[in-house]
Amino acid sequence: MNTLKPPQGEQDRTTVQSAAPAMNFASKSVPRHLARGAIGFGLIIGSIAMVPVAGPATLLAAPLALVAFRGCPTCWMVGLAQTISRGRLERQCVDGVCTLTKAHPAGHAPADVTAEIKTPAASR
Repeated sequence: MNTLKPPQGEQDRTTVQSAAPAMNFASKSVPRHLARGAIGFGLIIGSIAMVPVAGPATLLAAPLALVAFRGCPTCWMVGLAQTISRGRLERQCVDGVCTLTKAHPAGHAPADVTAEIKTPAASR
């Protein structure tokens, strides 16, 4: 595993980035993502179902589903999870250890992230 560590003295909790770029399959909204899925699955199912009626030429519609899925059906499912969780979770990497935490409202970043996480919800 390759990781990048900033030079000594320049490490800041908010500026540490991972070495690998994150793949993003998310859409702008959940309804838009579900529409892409309906189109993709419809193309695959329709192209297979139409083979007895119109011949094997209908299978040429199946690759168009890959465009709607932005890859494969698994990529679409990952994108659905990313679309639903967008803005609710954030990844923080400190000293090579990455964790998922609840996102904080814009402009409100706590000074000590671990203290915020361990605080019971009733005391906030």
